[in-house]
Amino acid sequence: MEKDIRKRRIGIDARFYGPLGKGLGRYVQEIVDRVIRLQATHDSEIEFVIFLSPDNYESYNCPTADVRKVLVPQRWYSWREQVFFPIILRREKLDLIHFPHFNVPLLTPSPFVVTIHDLILTKFPSRRASMLPPLLYWMKQAAYRLVVRTAVKRAKAIITVSEFTKKDIIDKFSASPEKIFITYEGVVDFNQAVSTEMSSREVLDKYGITQPYLLYVGNAYPHKNLSRLISSYVDVRKALPELSLVMVGKNDYFYQRVRAEAEQLGLYDATNGKGKIVFPGYVPDSLLGTLYRNALLYVFPSLYEGFGLPPLEAMSCSCPVASSNQASLPEILSDAAVYFDPYDVDNISMTLRNLAGDESRRAAMVLKGREHIKKFSWQRCAEQTLTIYLQIVR
Repeated sequence: MEKDIRKRRIGIDARFYGPLGKGLGRYVQEIVDRVIRLQATHDSEIEFVIFLSPDNYESYNCPTADVRKVLVPQRWYSWREQVFFPIILRREKLDLIHFPHFNVPLLTPSPFVVTIHDLILTKFPSRRASMLPPLLYWMKQAAYRLVVRTAVKRAKAIITVSEFTKKDIIDKFSASPEKIFITYEGVVDFNQAVSTEMSSREVLDKYGITQPYLLYVGNAYPHKNLSRLISSYVDVRKALPELSLVMVGKNDYFYQRVRAEAEQLGLYDATNGKGKIVFPGYVPDSLLGTLYRNALLYVFPSLYEGFGLPPLEAMSCSCPVASSNQASLPEILSDAAVYFDPYDVDNISMTLRNLAGDESRRAAMVLKGREHIKKFSWQRCAEQTLTIYLQIVR
């Protein structure tokens, strides 16, 4: 009997690839680019099929002959994705496909791996986190639970990003621990991404930022707990009136609510975009490193994270971190951060006030942070991911 020497075909759902996918887009881009490069250094037994959206299809260039790209017109989280994406997958005759998020079509015809970053929608099912009317919101919640439960049951392997999320998946869905693999994410090298065209002062001036300032980078979904951060900042300003708060994130519906709250407190003026709380909007990596490096502290008040990448980015830029003590954050940040109770405004205020006033402690936290981020590597994450693929298809 002849040995089957045909190439194994592995697909990756890369519709989130690049900046349009925010934090998930970064994960997808790092995995796609690095896994393909890794496989190219071995005997080429794998053909990769990269599934892309209309937003990133044209800009993605296949790096080798063993990579082809396929357009998926259907938007993620849509009913069309559930109906039509499986038809595209069936046509490609894959040996395996990796879905980097929970939105696995129920009728997926191929064996698959799924990455589940967190179970936020089961932990914080809140209408405040959605713009949908009530009936559609609850229908979406029911669909989410069905999709995730089915994905967990059918997956050949589940990749997750922390021990915390692994335990969440086991507890919520009675998943087999043997098929759940933890691959810690990596951290962007902001020294490579930094803009050489602008000085630090020019970058801060561009966004209307004055020092000293506290920094938050991330979205403004309700579980990010930004209302309590603002309340604690009001208290901290009583002792440190010169201190600003900079909140970086895309100008969307959720940030509009946060800005309105800041305006009601007299900390932001919507007519000129100025105030003690600064909202720069989206900041590219080439400039974001400068904001991290010049901040007095990075503050992460989140109530729930499956991983928590921004505080690690802050550490990579020598910025001390004050973090919530909830969910995966103590696991991911270890002793390189100072922790507070994110449900207690007084505790947040006290932690920020004490750390802001203690230069030697901040310097010690910077050193711990620099050492700690060595544990997180996109290359290692990609190597572990490729190993999972090969274990399944061989």
